[in-house]
Amino acid sequence: MTRKVADCREFPSEVGCTLTIAGEEQEVMDAATMHAVAVHGESDTPEFREQLRSVLADEKVPVAH
Repeated sequence: MTRKVADCREFPSEVGCTLTIAGEEQEVMDAATMHAVAVHGESDTPEFREQLRSVLADEKVPVAH
């Protein structure tokens, strides 16, 4: 299973947040939503969650040498 990543550096922010959250998609959605509400003043709405889900990225796994 591919883990998902939410990276605050990908979004404009007045606080200059550098948090990255990685895990299974639902875990990332829940944690990133709580973070966005608490730190960035977002509202936990279905529209916000859909916007957040659309920008989740697959985790890049380093290739072993």
